[in-house]
Amino acid sequence: MKQDVRPSSANRHATGREKLRGHLAMLLFAVLIAGSFSFGGMAAQFMEAEPLTLWRYLMTSVVMGIMAFAIFRMPTKRPRQTYRFAVLGGLIAIYMLTMFTALEYTDPVSTGAVFTLMPLLSAGFALVLLGQTTRPGVLGALVLAALGALWVIFRGDPAALLAFDVGTGELIFFVGVVCHAAYVPLIRRYDRGEHPLTFAFWVTIFATIWLSWPGTPGLVATDFLSLPLSVYLAVFYLSVVTTAFTFLLLQYASMRLPAPKVLAYGYLTPSFIILVEGLLGHGWASPSVLIGALMTAGGLGLMALLPD
Repeated sequence: MKQDVRPSSANRHATGREKLRGHLAMLLFAVLIAGSFSFGGMAAQFMEAEPLTLWRYLMTSVVMGIMAFAIFRMPTKRPRQTYRFAVLGGLIAIYMLTMFTALEYTDPVSTGAVFTLMPLLSAGFALVLLGQTTRPGVLGALVLAALGALWVIFRGDPAALLAFDVGTGELIFFVGVVCHAAYVPLIRRYDRGEHPLTFAFWVTIFATIWLSWPGTPGLVATDFLSLPLSVYLAVFYLSVVTTAFTFLLLQYASMRLPAPKVLAYGYLTPSFIILVEGLLGHGWASPSVLIGALMTAGGLGLMALLPD
């Protein structure tokens, strides 16, 4: 069935119920992404970033292929203008590879701090690539949400914020965050009316191709029998639960909301990371971080209500 909400230009956005669905999609996106940091950190203790990232994308390619061509019966023809998927797949490959590499040097909460830079970076890329401008009210809401996220990241301790030292892991992941920030507006620029599943499948395929060169030697040499069950569970979550669904959620929301609003939900990620870390037995945050969580939620709520 033909979608009646697909923008005919880069600057037209959904309204009403479709706009609400776009926001709900990104809320779920933030929850799933938060889990990827915690579970990715667990898997990174036993495998290097390159083979681990390739392994998850090989599994994701299979899952996306089954969803697109076996379940939803999408056409299997070669996509038009394949350079689009090569570019998008390369950006996602760099993002994922740098995330796992960063987790070898730092913890999930610190990577979540870097992740919160993405919305403002995305606003810059949207201006350059699509000509999208961000209203002052939306920028103000982004700043409020960012302040709340920082308060959560540093657990309500101003001294911890002032003493923050940007380490190797944070610098590595920043490169990936820049790539992901460019990815969202490029989805609109490169959209040619394909079904989201087909679009996501080809992005996944090209991401896997990019990752094959650095990841194949390590993956071949991996002793899978010696890996603990937690690694298999983490890879399953990352490749099936996170990657497949976040591709679809991001694709869905990006076609309905402006890029800064889409990635503003990244500000919720640190709060969800702290929640997931607590549920996994890695320690709970103090009650003071609720102030930051409320600030973030308030900023996002204000942003959602403001005009696009």
